[in-house]
Amino acid sequence: MHKTHRSALERFSQWCSLAALSLALAVPMAHAAPKKPAKKQQVSSAPAKRTAARKATAPRKVARSAKAPVRAAYVAPERQSFGQLAGLHQVSDPLSLKSSVALVVDQDTHEVLLSKNDKAVLPIASLTKLMTGLLISEAHLPMDELLTITQDDVDTEKGSRSRLSVGTTLTRGEMLHLALMSSENRAAHALGRTYPGGLGAFVARMNAKARQLGMTDTRYVEPTGLSSNNQSSARDLATLVSVAHGDPLLRELSTSPSYEVAVGRRTLQFNNTNRLVSSPAWDIGLQKTGYISEAGRCLVMQAQVSGRKIIMVFLDSAGKFSRLGDAERVRHWVESLGHAPAASRTASLR
Repeated sequence: MHKTHRSALERFSQWCSLAALSLALAVPMAHAAPKKPAKKQQVSSAPAKRTAARKATAPRKVARSAKAPVRAAYVAPERQSFGQLAGLHQVSDPLSLKSSVALVVDQDTHEVLLSKNDKAVLPIASLTKLMTGLLISEAHLPMDELLTITQDDVDTEKGSRSRLSVGTTLTRGEMLHLALMSSENRAAHALGRTYPGGLGAFVARMNAKARQLGMTDTRYVEPTGLSSNNQSSARDLATLVSVAHGDPLLRELSTSPSYEVAVGRRTLQFNNTNRLVSSPAWDIGLQKTGYISEAGRCLVMQAQVSGRKIIMVFLDSAGKFSRLGDAERVRHWVESLGHAPAASRTASLR
């Protein structure tokens, strides 16, 4: 072959080789080209991934909160009183009283104006302190003698609080005042504990005095009324109120609206547990309130109503202020009686 033709042939062969090589390289590049948009899709989908990640973590937060639910405060059901358990509140009366036991008596004539379950024997709570005060007064112990609250006076039965801390020293007269007016439990217990012969002798004297007065339904086991074993009937309590009203000291201390005592460097003011003593509508000669869950709200009073001396006894009243409301209802009722004949004004339901 001519040299010139051979060179042209060689150049053509080289050109074909290069063209084949270019074509071979172009095919992979064509397959690789779509990868660039794919990268763009990955970049553009990053926010979506972050949103999905946040959504994925949300259930975990719910799950964590579900593990620690908000607990509702537990409220213990209120204990029923002995009167409620006995069904005494189902008995109605002409005045729709909230107390399951009631007795209203003319102190001078002993006429029963109203009675409701008056023979029922129930816990009497701090009405107990009326007997405590009567015995302390009758013992003629020195009222200026200093008495000190000790650990023995702390309530271990109901866990009730007191403003008279252990170590507080007051006179016997001050202790008696606080026991009758503001129903101070530690003061009442200290009075019984320091009685000649000690607490046991005092409780025995309480029961002996009840028998002496003809209070056959009455029993005492301690001087404060915190024990539900201190029990009596409305008829017995009316007798006690009449006797206690004859003691000038008990009349004065039980109807005192308020009283201050010096405790160390402090002065403590105590108020009467019966707000009716401060009402101008009332002329109260003697009173005592009481409450423990077994007894309900209790109240005994001697008062002048329409010129008559009236003794009122309310036991097992349902509601914080209902015993005072019952007293108001009875007062209005007695005032409305005027001078009606006894037969027409007496309401009895037992």
